[in-house]
Amino acid sequence: MTTAPQPTALSTPQKVFAFATMSVGFFIALLDIQIVSASLRDIGGGLSSGTDETAWVQTSYLIAEIIVIPLSGWLSRVMSTRWLFCVSAAGFTATSLLCGWAWDIESMIVFRALQGFLGGSMIPTVFTTAFIYFAGNQRVIAAATVGAISSLAPTLGPTVGGWITDHYSWHWLFFINLVPGIFVAVVVPILVRVDKPNLSLLRGADYLGMVLMALCLGCLEYTLEEGARWDWLSDDTIRTTAWIAVLAGGAFVWRSLTHPHPIVDLGALKIRNFALGCLFSFVSGIAIFATIYLTPLFLGRVRGFSALQIGLAVFSTGLFQVCAIPVYTYFARRIDLRWLMMFGFACFTLSLWSFGPITHDWGWHELLLPQALRGFGQQFAVAPTVTLTLGALAPERLKLSSGLFNLMRNLGGAIGIAVCGTILNDRSNLHFLHLAEHLNSTNASAQSLLARVAATDTSRWNGDAAHGAAAALRQLWSITFREAQTQAFSDAFLAIMICLASATVLIPLMQKVKPPSAPPADAH
Repeated sequence: MTTAPQPTALSTPQKVFAFATMSVGFFIALLDIQIVSASLRDIGGGLSSGTDETAWVQTSYLIAEIIVIPLSGWLSRVMSTRWLFCVSAAGFTATSLLCGWAWDIESMIVFRALQGFLGGSMIPTVFTTAFIYFAGNQRVIAAATVGAISSLAPTLGPTVGGWITDHYSWHWLFFINLVPGIFVAVVVPILVRVDKPNLSLLRGADYLGMVLMALCLGCLEYTLEEGARWDWLSDDTIRTTAWIAVLAGGAFVWRSLTHPHPIVDLGALKIRNFALGCLFSFVSGIAIFATIYLTPLFLGRVRGFSALQIGLAVFSTGLFQVCAIPVYTYFARRIDLRWLMMFGFACFTLSLWSFGPITHDWGWHELLLPQALRGFGQQFAVAPTVTLTLGALAPERLKLSSGLFNLMRNLGGAIGIAVCGTILNDRSNLHFLHLAEHLNSTNASAQSLLARVAATDTSRWNGDAAHGAAAALRQLWSITFREAQTQAFSDAFLAIMICLASATVLIPLMQKVKPPSAPPADAH
């Protein structure tokens, strides 16, 4: 086995190019989480499947990805960083091709699960490599890049997916991964050499812990994704998966704390910055993924926008985040990262607060300011979180802990989406009932609308008053439900805002850290 050179043996341009290549894989793995979200209707139509079945195109990917992310630290020690990333990129590319070739919904779900599982290791591995390769100001720039991609890629998912579906077909949502995937799979083994395989770790590994973790995360993700649809614990399957998640999770924590070679370093949570950083990663996951979920859903349900119109309406978030990258990089060299992080969370909070007066006729123009604040805030919130959290760790703990840090973001996103789905369902019904109470014979506006619509439809049905009255009631019901849904969306944005505001006040508890510049203990 050839010994890989130390990271310090590489020139700075070589490190930058190697890191940039890995960032391409990182980007496409995160982009594919949300790239199908605006096109599920088209995929379902193409594969002749119902709404419930089609939802699994996204759910299966998330479940598989959330299982493999915390395993990536151990896998990178066994296989080495470069070979794990190479296998992950190659597997992701091959399964992307299979997804585009899927012949029915069952095959699509299987291929999407494989795509998420094989591609998921590219996510935490980039974080680790950034902290191995770079130090000082270079590390600030690398963390800003990773932070930008980790929030920008899911944000752009609906935009890219909607444009591709409208101009080509849903198959190209997956075929676009082929060229960058092959490029990454070929280049990474040549350039990325930060460690070497250690196959001896296969002996004595905590395989039971892996099974318990997979059971916990898989069942938890299923419960969160499907719970709102099946009325949570009133459904036997949801109740069963929830119990499995709780019991397996408890057993996994006990196993990880007592096993001599755990697959996830839970002991790192004793470090204040890492524990707080995981909390902030969790909250930012809630905010980023839940807003990505809510905004296209509002534009589709309430405004009736197409996939492309939705993508264009939410595009401004990504644009403002890209504009924020050089601004953040400039200030990160001069100002304490904790205050930049607080500024970012405050901007993000303000953006959610500005959704409060949302009405049924909001489009890209009304969404511009909230999304500008959100895009700018995301960059200032996520990038310093990465540096302050992982920069507090000793190099030898970095691999096993970065997976947990990334897991918290995805887990926060899953919980945020599930809670927002429940809020939309429950609050829509509640607001509808409150609005309906006022639609009685004393409401002049309602009576005027009923009379006007009834008269129009009666004449259309050749004087049939019954058809006219029924049409008037249907239109009144539709308007009432639209307004109830709009108020429910406002409630969901408010709930996310409260989470962000609560996290913002905790940021001063983090300690200022000087990132270690030494290579990790297992670098060779």
